[in-house]
Amino acid sequence: MKFLRMIPIIFMFIGIPSYMNLSYAESKNPNEYKVLSSTNKKLSISDVQDYLNNGDKLVKDGDFEKAKQTYDKARNLARQLAGFYRDLNGSFKGLDARIPLELDKKGRKSIKIWAQSNARLASLYKRKKQPEVAVPLLVEIIRLMTPNSTEGKEAYQNLLQLGFVETTYKGF
Repeated sequence: MKFLRMIPIIFMFIGIPSYMNLSYAESKNPNEYKVLSSTNKKLSISDVQDYLNNGDKLVKDGDFEKAKQTYDKARNLARQLAGFYRDLNGSFKGLDARIPLELDKKGRKSIKIWAQSNARLASLYKRKKQPEVAVPLLVEIIRLMTPNSTEGKEAYQNLLQLGFVETTYKGF
């Protein structure tokens, strides 16, 4: 019986292998495990910007059809993001003030880039002599960004050039 009491004392003198330095997983930054916060983004504002940049390159190369498709992808993704951020923002109002603030900021960015993609598409349609397709995009820019914003003023100026409206807007 005395031998059984001695076992814990023997382990204390010999030492139990330390488990503190063992690691079963990589000890990288935990933010890298977030799929959408890594550099390989598929549902982000930077992905929309990449589409716009690719579309710009295609326009410079004269490939208007592929540029249109790329701008359409950018526009659709930006519209989706704006909707997702808006919905999440509404869901968290009154629960945690930090979350709606973050989502509002991201939502504004997505709306702005949505307006930019609309402007590029409208410009492409103007170039292809299809004003009937450009006008709704320009109207949407004004609705998204307000007439007093830079984007809104430019959109209204384009509507004026197309002859869709006749009154000049002086703005503030």
